[in-house]
Amino acid sequence: MSVRAVLLGGTGAMGGATAMMLSEAGWSVDVTGRDPSRMPKALTEAGVNFHQIDRHDIREVQHLISHGADLLVDLLAYSAPHVRALLPALPDVTNMVLISSRAVYTDDAGRHLNGDAPPRFTSPLSETAPTVPPAADDVDPDTREGYAPGKVAAELAALESGFPVTVIRPSKVHGRWARNARTSSVIQLLRSGVERIELAQANTIDHLSAAKNVAALIHTVAPLPGRRILNAADPDAPTAEDIVRIIAAELSWNGHIERAIDGAKLFRHPWQTAMTLDTTAALKMGYRPVGNAVDLITDEVRWLLSTEMA
Repeated sequence: MSVRAVLLGGTGAMGGATAMMLSEAGWSVDVTGRDPSRMPKALTEAGVNFHQIDRHDIREVQHLISHGADLLVDLLAYSAPHVRALLPALPDVTNMVLISSRAVYTDDAGRHLNGDAPPRFTSPLSETAPTVPPAADDVDPDTREGYAPGKVAAELAALESGFPVTVIRPSKVHGRWARNARTSSVIQLLRSGVERIELAQANTIDHLSAAKNVAALIHTVAPLPGRRILNAADPDAPTAEDIVRIIAAELSWNGHIERAIDGAKLFRHPWQTAMTLDTTAALKMGYRPVGNAVDLITDEVRWLLSTEMA
């Protein structure tokens, strides 16, 4: 018997990896997006169906889902109104996954990633760690101040809907088809002709989430309807220096990477926040990572380089 998945916003890193994994596992997969040109050719070749539908055109979304879906993955819900608008379509869905973000977490002093003062996390964060308060319906989730509260409000709206929903909170995502690939700044620097890099905060561990690992978690919970929150992050936690060295090796860059000293001209890499997610709950669900960050981050690097040559 065929099983069907519908992914709202399925052409980016997480959505694309999930669509590919489910398709390869025998699922019938439909993804939505506003721009057909962003549909990866590899997904089409894998048999994934693209539908040019805006996530907020609920009538079109409901029509797509009305044929029945064993799994609905919403990668584009940023507020409670976004979730509530979707509720009329959920009776045709067996199980739902809502993608949230690690940005919802606060430290013990209430500081968070999008605040004025940087948070200080002293241990890995479990799903029960404190979060920012949920946003009111009129808060714009597309702003720096509104993003995390909007995600919390979306989580609550989904979990309190009465439908089986798994909320997934990834960390810094990497992989093919990433919209804002963080490794690109490092690639550009290494290819600029520099022979020496002085890294600021070289020892920082800013936890990564490979899109393929997030996809594996979604695949794990797909046949397990329920209401839960799960962190999604890579099983290893490389430092910023480790990440830069991995990229340098992929580019065969032979320069020198040094830890910055006071007054040095620093390269401010994209992995500045010391933050680690605890994935124990996901592992207890039966989730097994596809691989480690130190191996999978090269997927993004190779994809970026291939797009330059295309």
